[in-house]
Amino acid sequence: MNKFLLKALVLASVNVAVFANAQFRTRNRMDKLEDFDQQTFSWGFYLNGNILDYRIVLNPRYGMDGNKNLVTSKNSKSFGAGLIGKWRLNDYLDLRVEPGLQFAQRELHFDTQSNDQYAAGTLTNDPFVPIPLTDKDRIREVKSTLVDVPVMLELHGQRWYNSRPYIAAGVNYIVNLQSNSDSTDDNLQQVFRSTTHNFAWSAEMGIQFYFNKFKLTPAIRGTFIMNNEIVTDNAGTPPYWTAAMSTLQTRAVMFVLKFE
Repeated sequence: MNKFLLKALVLASVNVAVFANAQFRTRNRMDKLEDFDQQTFSWGFYLNGNILDYRIVLNPRYGMDGNKNLVTSKNSKSFGAGLIGKWRLNDYLDLRVEPGLQFAQRELHFDTQSNDQYAAGTLTNDPFVPIPLTDKDRIREVKSTLVDVPVMLELHGQRWYNSRPYIAAGVNYIVNLQSNSDSTDDNLQQVFRSTTHNFAWSAEMGIQFYFNKFKLTPAIRGTFIMNNEIVTDNAGTPPYWTAAMSTLQTRAVMFVLKFE
């Protein structure tokens, strides 16, 4: 009986050791999509959710009343989608191009009625005729359809089982299809204008997960437009709107799901 128990114990120990070795060893383990990252070029697509807002630098005269900010923004949540093109440079670096379409709607609030105090004009600003600001004048809903083309350099670590972490950074060319930049109307006619062609920088981090048929990558990306997006109001328009801002720049935080 004792010999039987001893043999059973030895056999069970061997089986547990073999099973553990098969599950947790890092060498000679059957990984999924083992040759996928050795391709020179690969393709995919992505879906993303966004939180977009504006970075606003106010004009000291028309954008502030003492310590009070006269222009504020309200962020919005939106979505987008795009394609992925990847060029393998070496074992640790990839170059990615990810053109996508992003949709957004933000709000700008103009509490600038106090600028009536400058109606008589100053040494640097012409006089103007004050008007009473209605609720429509105080709020601008800025709708944007953005064609975003980021070019990013990806630095990744070695695979650990079926996952691999990475960081990436690069530059973006962004076209705003709803900029109204060519419109002759301005905020006096409730038309907010911004630049059509913009440049930005982006930074991203995430983890790539390998499955039998595809690679899934959840990631967080920040995108920040570098140029000033303001198209100034027409001459003669009171300084309630664009005159109250020196700089307006889009900033976005994206949660991205990539499929390759």
